[in-house]
Amino acid sequence: MDHNDLSARELAARIRRGELRASTVIRDTLDRIARVNPQINAIVQDCGADAMADAEALDRRIADGQQVGVLAGVPVTTKVVSDQKGYATTNGTRLFQDVIAPQDNPFLRHMRQKDAIVVGRTNTPAFSYRWFTTNAVHGETKNPHNAALTAGGSSGGAAAAAATGLGHIAHGTDIAGSIRYPAYACGIQGLRPTSGRVPQFNHSGPDRGIGPQIMAVSGPLARRVDDLRLGLEAMAGYAPDDPWSAPVPLTGPAFRRRVALVKRPGGIDTDPRILDDLDRAAALFRAAGWEVEEPTELPDLREAVQLQIDLWLSDGHAAKLAQAEQEGDAGAIALLRHYADRAAAIDVTRFGEIFARRSALIRAWRGFLEDYPVVLMPVSGELPFQQDEDLRGGDVLTRLWEVQLPQIAIPLLALPGLSVASGVVDGIPSGVQLVAPPWREDICLEAGELLERGFGFPALLPR
Repeated sequence: MDHNDLSARELAARIRRGELRASTVIRDTLDRIARVNPQINAIVQDCGADAMADAEALDRRIADGQQVGVLAGVPVTTKVVSDQKGYATTNGTRLFQDVIAPQDNPFLRHMRQKDAIVVGRTNTPAFSYRWFTTNAVHGETKNPHNAALTAGGSSGGAAAAAATGLGHIAHGTDIAGSIRYPAYACGIQGLRPTSGRVPQFNHSGPDRGIGPQIMAVSGPLARRVDDLRLGLEAMAGYAPDDPWSAPVPLTGPAFRRRVALVKRPGGIDTDPRILDDLDRAAALFRAAGWEVEEPTELPDLREAVQLQIDLWLSDGHAAKLAQAEQEGDAGAIALLRHYADRAAAIDVTRFGEIFARRSALIRAWRGFLEDYPVVLMPVSGELPFQQDEDLRGGDVLTRLWEVQLPQIAIPLLALPGLSVASGVVDGIPSGVQLVAPPWREDICLEAGELLERGFGFPALLPR
């Protein structure tokens, strides 16, 4: 039996009941990593020895009749942007390849408390800046469906690992689509939780709180929506070392099953195949008895994108550019230079305006979501990009940022967003995005499971 045929929930239940040994599951997963990972380069730091030791210790606890967690023996991966005790928090750079974490990031502490077992650490672009995962220290992550396409970024390694069964649940981070876009590009599911839901704080160098003002968050990627649910349960919770974390329940009150279908958010030119995916999704909701409407007006998203960009640029742009140039990473340099003049123009007055306008947009979107608890929209206006497409000049970079509007806007609004795979055609994955009110990941997940049943579960690559 391939353990990837089981959900994370069922796998953990069988391990808890003694029907499977955690050490067997982890050994099989490590063997799969050894076979598959060389072709895609998703996992770039080996945790095999520690994983086997953790699995054997878990087996002993189960044999002794001890209670174990909801992720008992489930293989997971972590992204190299976040601290894992004893491993380098490289953030995809040579500059930080020797920065060894003294302790686990809070979300990882929570996962270990639930008895998840880390089998490897996944790749990210240098400084986690791009929607393309390649760097000088770890190399390029390949899209498992099509090597000509990006695996997404910045959690491209996480998405490729989950798509190929190198762990049931992958950890990622999302500041402008870095969970949702890799999930979309690799044909799996990815959840960006509400800001503050999953605690994170690095106790080592590179990402000491990736810009909390621009609302980067940690979240899960997986082949199944229920694995996302279980991963979120394991990651979430209050942690005193994260000043933004909040102890909010994972489920909320009953809600009206009403969907706002938004095909061209912000007026973007959405690809015909994605429009078809959105229509298919709307039909699935209607068939299940949900109301689906296409509102003529919705709160602004274009301004949200511009505010998000300015917040990022105001967070030490000159120092970021100097680091990128020291690292010599072409993608990071191209992006930071593209916005250099804009960054230099941000002054104290503009900084204050950003926060005032952001508050106004958050209020407007919260009001809209009172009427429409689910917004169905594209993940991106285009199908997955060609690998390194952002290196083709400023005009191309401008186009890419335009079509990524649905991803960039959501973090500024501190809302949860779920990328749901719709299928793979001619080696090209696609999907749709669901957005819900703050702290209502449960709504995203319920709606996502409905679509998953209709679209079909993402296939495991390779079999």
